[in-house]
Formats: sequence, structure tokens, C-alpha cells
Amino acid sequence: MAAPTTFSGEVWAELRLADARDVPHIHSLIHQMAEFELLTDLFAATHELLASTLFPTPQPAPFASFTALILDFSPSPVPSSADTVGSRRLDLSASPLADPEAAAFPSPRGGGRVTAGFVICFPNYSTFLAKPGLYVEDIFVRAPWRRRGLGRMMLSAVAGRAAEIGMGRVEWCVLDWNQNAIDFYEGMGAEVFKQWRICRLTGAALDKYKGAGGSQGEEEDAGGKAE
Repeated sequence: MAAPTTFSGEVWAELRLADARDVPHIHSLIHQMAEFELLTDLFAATHELLASTLFPTPQPAPFASFTALILDFSPSPVPSSADTVGSRRLDLSASPLADPEAAAFPSPRGGGRVTAGFVICFPNYSTFLAKPGLYVEDIFVRAPWRRRGLGRMMLSAVAGRAAEIGMGRVEWCVLDWNQNAIDFYEGMGAEVFKQWRICRLTGAALDKYKGAGGSQGEEEDAGGKAE
């Protein structure tokens, strides 16, 4: 393993729109997230699947479909561009940061930048508000860069963009054992709904409905709201 890269003094964080060049890092970051959440048994993503689903041709407008964002760090100021969603300057003079994985995460944008995190989100819809919303599927920062206010910066940038384009809400899920994350989200003003449960069909449970066309709907409907 390469020696850790130490960052000190000023560094610049940029949250930017990802492109197909970022797929290898997105794949690695998703796997790290699965390890943290103890869910590696569910990890089945490949580079090919990520590239074809996140970056199809033609590419939809940002936040109009699946949108991937990358958190990069640069040793020098990063000029804002059309791809920039958020940015921040960090002063590491008092607490230099050692990143043992920096050599494995060079940003494809060059300039000595290092990739440290990602967000994946996509639009949904609220019937109660009669407005589109934004669902944050994943938000993740690599371990060496945590506790630096970066999660707040990333989520604030995404929420800000949702508000700017007229969306009615931003939603995401949190594991019930991750109290640190729950406290963090509540501190940002989010409401954590303890009375809602996630319902999911996947794998064989989903495949058995292929071609059903509603023919299995003979049982009484459960009723209630499905959002």
C-alpha cells in the first residue's frame, strides 16, 4: 500500500457533477459504503451497470433523472464551472489530514485533485404537495475526510439545488442504528419519520411479477398511502 498523502494548510472542496470517467471511483465508494453499513452481501454493482444507468446517451439534464455528484479536493483553488454544485475552503493548518487511500482515488479532473465522496440522487413526486421532490439514494464521504463538515456541505448543496428548481422536498433513508447520522440529520432540520417502514421488491421477489399486468391483484388492496 502506498504511503498516506498528508494534506495541510488550505485545500479546496468541490462538489461537482460526475461523468463516466468517475465510474471506477463511484464503484469503489459504493463498496466502502456497503462495508460500513454491513451490507456487502447486497453489493452487486459493476462498472458496466453504473456507466449505463448513471451516464446514458443522451444524458438527461442534471437532477431530472439519476444524478451522480463527486466530492473532490484540490491543493489549489478550483474555478467554479457549470459542473460545480457546491464548494468550500478547508484550513487544515491546525490538524493536517493523512489520507492512506489518496493514491487510489486520483480525480480524473487532474490537477492533483483527490476524490473523497459522492452523492446519488433522483427525482420523485409528492402527491400531497403536487410537486416533484428529490430522493438522495446515497451520500458518502471516505473515512479520512469525515468530521470536517463535508456531509453538511454536500447535503446543503443538494437541498439548495432542489429548492432553486422548485422541488417540494428532499428525502433519504438512514439506518436505525446509526444514531450519529440521525442526530446529524435532525440537526440540519430534517424530520425522521419513525412510523414509516421501507417496502421493497427485488431479485426473485420482483422477477415473479414479470408479465403479471395486474393479474395478481385479486386479493383485497391494503389501502393507505404508497409514496
